[in-house]
Amino acid sequence: MADDIKVVVTNRKARFEYHVDDTLEAGLVLTGTEVKALRAGRANLQDAYCTVQGGEMLLLQCHISPYEFGNRQNHEPLRPRKLLLHAREIDRWGKEVQLKGATIIPLRIYFRNGRAKIEIALAKGKKLHDKREDVADRETKRRLDRVRRAGRDED
Repeated sequence: MADDIKVVVTNRKARFEYHVDDTLEAGLVLTGTEVKALRAGRANLQDAYCTVQGGEMLLLQCHISPYEFGNRQNHEPLRPRKLLLHAREIDRWGKEVQLKGATIIPLRIYFRNGRAKIEIALAKGKKLHDKREDVADRETKRRLDRVRRAGRDED
């Protein structure tokens, strides 16, 4: 049976702003209205990051909009959310952050077989020249594709 994946939100700037070293899938501890808001696609990972506190990994600054049909028990949009990981994974990534100055960033939130999951990455920030290099590579690739297409159209 194939995994049924429905992507809710992707952090598109993450790979532009950071060098991604390692990725990991984690579960999310959510309330009912948060799940309903995610199913409606109402989330933003723009400024989100993860941190290790007290042996737990938390997702901070992830904005999940309040569910529009929720009542007074609706959730707080920017509340810290616990991630479900094995203790050894939390320890390993926590040490990487402390020793090497890396950051844990979310790449995307999705539903796999009906359960909310988040893909997180251990990353290091890029310098300005790295970003310029990426843009130049992308432009070169675009030009080459354009030339190849023009060559095929003439044949």
